[in-house]
Amino acid sequence: MQRVAVIDYGMGNLRSVSKALESVAGNNTSIEVTADPAKILAASHVVFPGVGAIRDCIGELQRLQLDNVIREVAQTKPLLGVCLGMQALLSHSEENSGVDSLDIIPGDVRHFDIEHSADTERLKVPHMGWNKVNQTISHPLWKDIEQDSRFYFVHSYFVSPSDEKVTAATTDYPNDFTSAIYKDNLFAVQFHPEKSQHVGLQLLKNFLTWDGQS
Repeated sequence: MQRVAVIDYGMGNLRSVSKALESVAGNNTSIEVTADPAKILAASHVVFPGVGAIRDCIGELQRLQLDNVIREVAQTKPLLGVCLGMQALLSHSEENSGVDSLDIIPGDVRHFDIEHSADTERLKVPHMGWNKVNQTISHPLWKDIEQDSRFYFVHSYFVSPSDEKVTAATTDYPNDFTSAIYKDNLFAVQFHPEKSQHVGLQLLKNFLTWDGQS
């Protein structure tokens, strides 16, 4: 039996994520939403979702003693970060006047420059709705997903990794920003696959069959 843990720290779109995973999982796969470190560490695959503010996110992870659990998972088994779960993987965020994050992927999380856009009008923030995702590497999680497929975004901050080599995809708003990252058995996306219809479900299906090798 394959066991998939969806990390519950009170800030994820947990029902939508778990339902989406269940819809693509096989009969021998169980999906469990949990904050239990032992269950997370025992799972074969782990999903780290998130919505809301980074300070609350990191505070709850520390309170529940899940920060080091996530660091361990990132070294040992397939881990999928989603939206705020992706941003929390980096070193530091500009949000909430500056917050130190998990520092699994070196880099910063930055706010969109609302004074700049291609047509000189103020950029609408949050970046919300469907947008193209340009795959910059070949990776198992992109299997059967066409280049420049549209995924659903809702965010005001974006990741800026120190090493561009960890970028797995970019998106234009109005300039390119990193919308997916990877490192070893870790993959993370800024968009919401659970809200992205068939391409999002395909990415989740790919994650469940991924062994952590790129």
